[in-house]
Amino acid sequence: MTWLVTGGAGYIGAHVARALREAGLDPVVLDDLSSGHRAFVAPGTPFVEGSILDGELLLDTLSEHEVEGVIHVAGFKYAGVSVERPLHTYRQNVEGTRVLLAAMADRGVGRIVFSSSAAVYGNADVDLVVEDTPKNPTSPYGESKLIGEWLLRDQAVATGLAHTSLRYFNVVGSGFPDVYDTSPHNLFPLVFDALVAGRTPRINGTDYPTPDGTNVRDYIHVADLARAHVAAAAALAEGRALEPAYNLGSGDGVSVRQIMDAVARVTGIAFEPELGPRRAGDPARIVASGDRAARDLGWAMRHSLDDMVASAWAARVAAG
Repeated sequence: MTWLVTGGAGYIGAHVARALREAGLDPVVLDDLSSGHRAFVAPGTPFVEGSILDGELLLDTLSEHEVEGVIHVAGFKYAGVSVERPLHTYRQNVEGTRVLLAAMADRGVGRIVFSSSAAVYGNADVDLVVEDTPKNPTSPYGESKLIGEWLLRDQAVATGLAHTSLRYFNVVGSGFPDVYDTSPHNLFPLVFDALVAGRTPRINGTDYPTPDGTNVRDYIHVADLARAHVAAAAALAEGRALEPAYNLGSGDGVSVRQIMDAVARVTGIAFEPELGPRRAGDPARIVASGDRAARDLGWAMRHSLDDMVASAWAARVAAG
């Protein structure tokens, strides 16, 4: 069975595409390379360069490769930047998803796994986020992901589309030495770039009501995330009914201070992070339960914090 992975040349999408191959499901990658890298696509995997906004290209790709399901990872993923570029965010994430669903309906492709985001919850004022926690996104990015879930829901009513959405927070680590996080906004790349350049990483806010005063978040290994996407695709291919959405969460979270300590420990680069004031809008703690995904998708945190740091650092060093 062939699965189209949109955004499959990006950090997350490339891991998903490679995990599909390892599971015996044939991937085809579509990516416009706006943030992805052609080199991240494994040799032998069909690659189509183009945008999900190009309906004709999608129709041709679905037909040419006899696609039977889609894992939709493509999108504009920078929550902070989305506040400054809302129209661009909605075009890429909402209109892009609409165009994709229209092409799927035209070609009779009836299965989709949507790579959503825990940003749909916003600054949830609960100890543990569950799938039914109220949705209150605080950025155009989070709003666009929630709208994407609505589009899947409504298309399922109209056409019987089989679907599920996977919501997650911070993705780190590397499952392959030649695939790594190149985002200019994520914590791990920022910390690593600072160390490589001889600068001191920075912690924003040390007076939060958490055990060590720094933010607590869910950090999950990208290989575990990719495995969950493949499990969802396999379930849909088997005709199993899935929940509309699943959280891929750790259940307890990790603080920014713990991240910094692990980076120093694993890399062998001793440093004491600079301490700065809080950033506006940063909540103290956001952690999700992954119980529902564990029940239906075999979700598990298979990597320790040190595993996450070590694999990410090794890939960063290999990249030069």
